[in-house]
Amino acid sequence: MASFVIEGGHSLCGDLYPQGAKNEVLQIICATLLTAEEITVHNIPDILDVNNLIQLMRDMGVSVSKKGVDTYSFQATNVDFSYLESDAFLKKCSSLRGSVMLIGPMVARFGKAIISKPGGDKIGRRRLDTHFVGIQNLGANFNYNETRGIYEISAKQLRGTYMLLDEASVTGTANILMTAVLAKGKTTIYNAACEPYIQQLCKMLNRMGARIEGIASNLLTIEGVDELHGTEHTILPDMIEVGSFIGMAAMTRSELTIKNVSYENLGIIPDSFRRLGIKMEQHGDDIYVPAQESYEIESFIDGSIMSIADAPWPGLTPDLLSVMLVVATQAKGSVLIHQKMFESRLFFVDKLIDMGAQIILCDPHRAVVIGHNHGFKLRGGNMTSPDIRAGIALLIAAMSADGISHIHNIEQIDRGYQNIEGRLNALGARITRI
Repeated sequence: MASFVIEGGHSLCGDLYPQGAKNEVLQIICATLLTAEEITVHNIPDILDVNNLIQLMRDMGVSVSKKGVDTYSFQATNVDFSYLESDAFLKKCSSLRGSVMLIGPMVARFGKAIISKPGGDKIGRRRLDTHFVGIQNLGANFNYNETRGIYEISAKQLRGTYMLLDEASVTGTANILMTAVLAKGKTTIYNAACEPYIQQLCKMLNRMGARIEGIASNLLTIEGVDELHGTEHTILPDMIEVGSFIGMAAMTRSELTIKNVSYENLGIIPDSFRRLGIKMEQHGDDIYVPAQESYEIESFIDGSIMSIADAPWPGLTPDLLSVMLVVATQAKGSVLIHQKMFESRLFFVDKLIDMGAQIILCDPHRAVVIGHNHGFKLRGGNMTSPDIRAGIALLIAAMSADGISHIHNIEQIDRGYQNIEGRLNALGARITRI
């Protein structure tokens, strides 16, 4: 198990280039199974979750070729079905959350799929009902094999239908979409997720020959086609990394320019950080964050305490609430952070309290943060990263703290952030990997 040793108190200065979006690329790689033709994908981040999925595709018999620093081609001409029934395949699926999105493409193109319960972050319950019920509605049969602890899915003929999703799940919507594009007839998905990741997937599928309408809305209509073809696709910059860097600049009183952010796809993220008092400027497709001695949390118009909550797109992504909570610890004022979607994601705040933060954990979903206004610095601490987003939030806290901090289990951070210590050290951070 690797660890970071962080010497806090150093400000950063310079340009940061966000990596490709993790949440998008996992969908896109799975979608390459929908055709026997070659698909080339650009701006793929070099992170653990993505690398594990790429290796899994190789093991499945997909021809994977690295064309450049961040460009890969995928061609799923000869899929090895015997491997898909092996314990080795199922074990890999159980450790990789994104593997659940293999179901849709496999059932759509080959009429069958086998998968174990996928792993990932320990952030509370992450139901698969939306995935399974949606694909069942299209005509697939699900069988749970208790002896092996696996799901066996089969479908002789998929047929389009109307469905109202019980939650606007991003991965659930993606899985159902990838199943429906090759089903007979028309599929209508209401309460579909409409994040930029889903918009990107829809656009790529349409270039492959799919017929999807309603992109960027929560009502998608898919006319099934007989086959799909090859294409090229470029992954968006990672909006979560962009937000993490905005928060990092504020906490460490740094002057940073975040380059090529695809500003039109950031939604409410910049304004959410502005509500915490963080100044920033849009320069073309870049975000400039000036060094700030202090930042003050806004109040609502009636004077009541600011509350920041996650919501389905175009609301605030839950992946940034951990960062915003940490940033609020050094703001002037107080804020209620309401994590609605995952009941275990705020449990990392005990580490921040140990570092001197003033936080009241009201329940598994809500925390009140009383900002120090930089009048009292956090103390260096010894902590363990429970998930990707808490990991980067703890790293930001350690970078702003007095003294030395240790963060263990940084494989969680590596799952979502590419060479994070190298990129930050180049701008003035003091982070050592052990």
